Amino acid sequence: MTTPERTPTPIDTIAEAWVDTVADLDPIVATYIGRFEHNHRFADYSPAGVAAGADAARRALADLSVAEVTDAVDAVTKEDLSRTLELELELHDAQWPLRDLNVIASPAQDIRSVFDLMPTETIEDWSTVSARMSALPEAVAGYAQTLREGLSRGVVPARRQVTEVLGQIARYTSDNGFFASFVAEAAPGDGHLPASLARDLTDNANAARVAYDRLAAFLSNELAPVAGEKDAVGRELYGLHSRRFLGATIDLDETYEWGVEELARMVAEQETIAKEILPGGSVEDAVAFLERDESRKLHGTDALQRWMQETSDRAIEELGRTHFDIPDPIRRLQCMIAPTREGGIYYTGPTDDFSRPGRMWWSVPEGVESFDTWRELTTVYHEGVPGHHLQIAQAVYNRATLNSWRRLLAGTSGHAEGWALYAERLMEQLGYLDDPAERLGMLDGQRMRAARVVLDIGVHLEKPRPDGNGTWDADYALDFMMRNVNMPPEFVRFEVNRYLGWPGQAPSYKVGQRIWENLRDDFETAQGDAFSITDFHKRALDVGGVGLDTLRSALV
Repeated sequence: MTTPERTPTPIDTIAEAWVDTVADLDPIVATYIGRFEHNHRFADYSPAGVAAGADAARRALADLSVAEVTDAVDAVTKEDLSRTLELELELHDAQWPLRDLNVIASPAQDIRSVFDLMPTETIEDWSTVSARMSALPEAVAGYAQTLREGLSRGVVPARRQVTEVLGQIARYTSDNGFFASFVAEAAPGDGHLPASLARDLTDNANAARVAYDRLAAFLSNELAPVAGEKDAVGRELYGLHSRRFLGATIDLDETYEWGVEELARMVAEQETIAKEILPGGSVEDAVAFLERDESRKLHGTDALQRWMQETSDRAIEELGRTHFDIPDPIRRLQCMIAPTREGGIYYTGPTDDFSRPGRMWWSVPEGVESFDTWRELTTVYHEGVPGHHLQIAQAVYNRATLNSWRRLLAGTSGHAEGWALYAERLMEQLGYLDDPAERLGMLDGQRMRAARVVLDIGVHLEKPRPDGNGTWDADYALDFMMRNVNMPPEFVRFEVNRYLGWPGQAPSYKVGQRIWENLRDDFETAQGDAFSITDFHKRALDVGGVGLDTLRSALV
C-alpha cells in the first residue's frame, strides 16, 4: 500500500533548506546524495570556509529553535537536527577542523575519494570530472591553509596520522597511482573521448598530483616536526566525538568496563564454537584449520566481487520473501572492488532517485590476494541486507513521510553500525549462519568490535592497561588488536591507525549494537503480549537514520 504523502511543515522547510546549504557548502556531500549540480567543484576548505560553515549552522539552529512542532515527525526532526547542529558548533569551538587529519575520513581522503562516486558514462560526465579535477588544487591548498592555521595556534594532529597520510598521498600521486590510472582509463560508454577533453583530463590530473605533492611537502616539512607526540585526544574532546558518532551520551568509564566484559564473553563463545569445528582445538587451531580449507577460499578480486554479488543477491531475494518488505529500488545493490588499496569495507547509499544504487565497497590492501568466505559472509550481511543497505536505502525510499534531511543526511555511525551488528546476530537467529565456521567468522568480527571499545576508550582516555603495565599507548594497542583478531597484519595495522586518528568512531559499532538491543528489549517490555519483532524493526527503521538518543525518544 502506498503511504500518503505528508504535507511539508515549517520544520520540514528548515530541514530541506539545511540540505541545500550543506550541498552548497560541501559539494562532496552533494555528490554522495545525488545532488549533481555541484559536481564540478569542491568546498572551501580554508579557514574562511570553515567559518562560513559554522555561521550557517548557527543560523539554521536559530531558525529551528523558534519553529513549532506540528506532529511526531516534526518532533523527531527538530530534536535530531538541533542536536546535530549544536554538536557541529561544539566541535568548531573545540577547533577540531584545524587538526582534522587522519588516515580514513578527513579532507585528505575525501577530496580524492569523491571521484569514486561521480558518473562516468558520457562525455558530459567526463567533462564534469575534468572540471572538478581542475578545482582540486585550490581545495587542497585551502585545506593546507586551515591546517597551517591550527599549527599557528598549537592545535595539531598526532604525528602518526601525518606520517600515514604522507604514505597515502605518495600512492595517490605515483606514476601508477590513482590520478594517473583514473584518467588513463577514462572512457565514456562508446569508448571515445574528444582529444581536447582527453588532454584536459591529463593536464588536470597532473595538476591534482602536483597539488597533493605540495600538501605532502607541507605535512612533511612544516606539520610533522611539530605534530602531537600523543595519539590520545583526551576525555573532553573524546566525549564530543563519542556523541558525534553515537548520537547519544554514554558513561565512558562504564562503557569501558562493559567492553572488557563483552570481549571476554565473545572469547568464550568463540572457544565453544572452535571445539565444534575441531574437537579439542583452540580458536587459533580452528582458524588455522579453516584457512587451509581451499573450498572456503576465493582467489583474486574478481572472484571476491562475484561472490559478494551472488551472496548479496541471494539474501535480498530470500529475505524479501520471508522476513522483510523490500521495495524494488532497494533490491538492487552493487558489490564493488574499490579503486584504492588502503583497506576497509564500506557502504555508500543510493542517490535520492536511485539512479546510482547502494554500493558495497571492498578496498583490498596491497599484497592481499586470497579471501576466506567463512570469515567474510557476515560482512556481506553487515554491509548489505539486512544491514546498512536495508537501513539506509529504506530511509532514502521513504520520501512520502521524511524530508530530505531525514532521508539523506541524518544519522550517526552508532545508529548505522549498531544496526548492522544487530543485523549480523539477526541473520544467525534466522539460520543463515548455521555452519559453525561461519558463526566463528561472525564472532571474529563481533570480538574485534568489542576489542575496539576497550582499545579506543583506553588509548584516548589513557586508561591503565589491562595487564597492569602502565597506560594504553599505540604499541600496546597494536599488540592488543593482533591478539584479538584473526586478520592479516596489513589489515590490523590500518585498523589501529584508523582508531588512533578517528576518536570515538570504532566503539560506535558495538556500543550502537548494545543500544539497539536495549531499545528492542525496552520496546518489548512496553508492548507486553502485543510485542512483534517485525513491528519493532519497521517502526525503528521508518524513523530514519537519527541519533540513538533521538531514536529512543521516538520509540517511547
